[in-house]
Amino acid sequence: MKGSCLCGHLVYEVDQLDGPIVHCHCKTCRKAHAAAFASTARVMRNHFRWIQGEDALGSHESSPGKRRFFCTRCGTHLVAERAEQAHVILRVGSLDEDPGIAPTTHIWTSHDVPWLAGDEGARFAEWQPDR
Repeated sequence: MKGSCLCGHLVYEVDQLDGPIVHCHCKTCRKAHAAAFASTARVMRNHFRWIQGEDALGSHESSPGKRRFFCTRCGTHLVAERAEQAHVILRVGSLDEDPGIAPTTHIWTSHDVPWLAGDEGARFAEWQPDR
């Protein structure tokens, strides 16, 4: 499966996801992605490779020992890692293809924000009818 950043400069390939897709609600994921949670999955390092654009790969140590990698051109976060672990943490939303599995778990819900609780409201396939 291939994945990429918003501007398309950084492209990676994964052979498979090596763990379930989980939604992480921790404060650092929420801040890094400017979203209520980040959808992630483990990928063994030997199943992950950059195939284009590594010149634009930036990183930030968001907590001790955890480094988040992003495109320095458009800001898209793609993976995170702890150097001692055998896997990277893939940001599933950056995949360009369907991984064929659904999320199974929400983690770090102790960091949830009040506006996330309760009914998520109406859903529209695209724009709201009155827009």
